[in-house]
Amino acid sequence: MLVENKRGGYSFLKGISPYSAGAVAQPGFAIEHARLRAPIAVAAGFDAIDAYLKSLNRPRAALCGIELRSPQPFTFQGFSDFNARYVGILKSWELLQDGLNPIARTNVAPELGPPFEPCLFGFSYTVVAANAKSSFVVAGAGELPEGSLDPHDVVRKGEATTEALREKARFVMSLMDGRVRGLGTRWADVTQTNLFTVHPVCPWLNTEVLSKMGSAQLQGVNWYFARPPIVSIEFEMDLRGVGREVVIG
Repeated sequence: MLVENKRGGYSFLKGISPYSAGAVAQPGFAIEHARLRAPIAVAAGFDAIDAYLKSLNRPRAALCGIELRSPQPFTFQGFSDFNARYVGILKSWELLQDGLNPIARTNVAPELGPPFEPCLFGFSYTVVAANAKSSFVVAGAGELPEGSLDPHDVVRKGEATTEALREKARFVMSLMDGRVRGLGTRWADVTQTNLFTVHPVCPWLNTEVLSKMGSAQLQGVNWYFARPPIVSIEFEMDLRGVGREVVIG
């Protein structure tokens, strides 16, 4: 379900309370991506986003994607508690639309050098851009069905063999494909593909990911040695297709 967000200059795929499944720029706008030079605590991170958007003369509603880094994976209940606090920030910014969260999100836990508290790593936003090519951001997803935060739904839960990881990757890749299509975009427009796992990817990277990306595979993939945000989930991906990436801070 693609929902128009006129205030932000983008449309979004309906997700669940903590995040949308993805966002795509509307005609006359483009999505850009910013990464912080060093992650900062979430509250300070939103202050940084606010200042950066103001410097571009863009409203808070232009925010369409968030990337977080956490100290370690949450329990399902811990994840729910964190999400309640996070959504509270979005509500204070008046970003929800008819009760729906329009902002895509990725939240992972670095295995090495993790932060001491949840931090902002990067964000995506819209700018005015006439005749811009299609640009979009796809939220992170692990091996859970769309819309579920039920631990019983984890694909091959508790398993980390090569075959289990192959099946998990296949499942997550199908979610990515569905979101790309749902946004009305194409794999050929993907400019960055990110993988998040602490397990070896070489045994199945070609068959389950690269071979299904079409020409996007020519862009390569970024492998972050990190765990998905919830215990028992082993593999996560996110994507974006943007024309401009910046580093700030």
